Amino acid sequence: MGLCFSKGNRADSDQHVEFVGGNVQPVTSKEDWDQKLSEAKRDGKIVIANFSAAWCGPCRMLAPFYCELSEKHPSLMFLLVDVDELTEFSSSWDIQATPTFFFLKDGQQIDKLVGANKPELQKKITAVLDSVK
Repeated sequence: MGLCFSKGNRADSDQHVEFVGGNVQPVTSKEDWDQKLSEAKRDGKIVIANFSAAWCGPCRMLAPFYCELSEKHPSLMFLLVDVDELTEFSSSWDIQATPTFFFLKDGQQIDKLVGANKPELQKKITAVLDSVK
């Protein structure tokens, strides 16, 4: 399972990886976050928030899969928070490693996954979908 803890060597970050695609929505500010959570609550959607970083190898490896999941599960809201762009906000969520995924219902955390573990992410999404049937 891949994790990134700090900004170590950025030599590999010149390869472009698309973090936002499919139905993944980038979060650009705290206000943007609040607006998206309100929208999800209004629409009865569960939110999956990916706290990630462009320099993080495991995050980059998982990004296409996260985009793919967002296309397969339009009933969920997939968000992307760049921990470097929203440092203070990310700190308020106590992000210790990237990627960290939070599963939120009505703005409240219902689950969490730390690390780039594709099977576990898929399993948690399936569990969340089963819980709302």
